[in-house]
Formats: sequence, C-alpha cells, structure tokens
Amino acid sequence: MSRKTTILVGAVAVLGAALFAAGAVRAADTADTKSGSIGPTIKIFKGDKCVRPTEDMRRNHMKYILHQRDQTMHEGIRTARYSLKNCVDCHADPKTNSVLGKDGFCASCHQYAAVSIDCFSCHSPSPENNGQPPKAAAAAPSRLMSLMRLSAETEWPRGDQP
Repeated sequence: MSRKTTILVGAVAVLGAALFAAGAVRAADTADTKSGSIGPTIKIFKGDKCVRPTEDMRRNHMKYILHQRDQTMHEGIRTARYSLKNCVDCHADPKTNSVLGKDGFCASCHQYAAVSIDCFSCHSPSPENNGQPPKAAAAAPSRLMSLMRLSAETEWPRGDQP
C-alpha cells in the first residue's frame, strides 16, 4: 500500500474507535433508566411501580391524562389512577419538590423529546403536603376562575356540555 492509503486507513480506524467509545459512554450514562433504553434518566421517588408499564406510559401518558381530564371536567368523575396530581405526587423530586427544572421528571423527558409542556400553566408541579396545596402553587388567573364559575352556574342539557 502507498503511504497515503496507509494514513487514510489509520485515520478511519481512529475515527471509528472514537465513535465506538463515545457510543459506549452514552450507553453507560443511560443504563440506569428504568427500562434500560436510551433516553433520559427516569427517577421514581414514591411507590413501587407506575400505574402502567414504563414503555406504555412513555408512548401513551398524554392519552391517559387527557382521558382523565375529559372524565373529570365533562362527566364529573374523579379518580386518582391517571390524574396529573397522582403523577406529580410520585415523580416530584424531594430535593426540588417539583417535576420541572433541569433534572425534573417531566422536564427531562419532554426536553429530550423536544416537546413543550403546558400542563403546569394551570396545575402545580409540586405535590401536596399533608393535603395542603404547595406554597409555590400559583393562583388560577381571574379569567379562568370566572369561566369556571360561569360553567358551574350554567345548566347544560345532557350531552350538550362543551
């Protein structure tokens, strides 16, 4: 082989080894996730397991939360299984008392997936403390409160609710 070919083969081998090492480091960094797959680190602070298997929750948690919202808001059915409050109670980091922030449960996954979170523009990202709302919980905007009062005062015919 010529000298140029030898140098080129050596450079490709060094580059391949560097890429392999980088991939091994990345895999080691994500090895402590619950499912062992590549992605953000999932930390569960309360409870033994989630209400659904991890892979199912990663794909479908928004469907469960929206279904729970519809049952609660439109039908008056309140259950804890897929409630956002229940999620926050288990997944809030005890150090920050929140699911948001740099390493927060919700924020880390949504940042990894490049998806914005709008749940916490109204809901608290912190769990309740002995039945008391979190101190950092923001009061609901007055417009939202007035719409909620209007909806409660309006008698909706069955099936015509917004």
